[in-house]
Amino acid sequence: MIHKGSCLCGGVAFEVHGDLRPVIFCHCTQCRKQTGHYLAATSCALKDFRLIRADSLAWYKASPAAKRGFCNLCGSTMFWQPEPPAEAISITPGVFDGPTGLKAEGHIYCADKGDYYEIPTHEGYRKQQWED
Repeated sequence: MIHKGSCLCGGVAFEVHGDLRPVIFCHCTQCRKQTGHYLAATSCALKDFRLIRADSLAWYKASPAAKRGFCNLCGSTMFWQPEPPAEAISITPGVFDGPTGLKAEGHIYCADKGDYYEIPTHEGYRKQQWED
């Protein structure tokens, strides 16, 4: 299956030729600052990821451990990648075109969550306490 996606303005477009990981919600401070809330992300093997258009792709090195990819025209949050690049890249699922078939799997960095919301806990959801 090929999953296609782009930013809001179309300046960044990509394809994934392979499997996507279930969606994880990250509540760390960096993700909340970047998105204004918490970050939803899937990932794929880097070998399955293809940039089709990168006219407005910019990367911000948020920490020594990772960089964050976004469109410098429309502001779409798109990618997260470990530094140095690992064998996977994280992708925000909202930038995919059409249905993805993805399911939410769990939450990470829960201790850093904002004070204005609660994390749902129900059957089939993992609430992981991955800390720095």
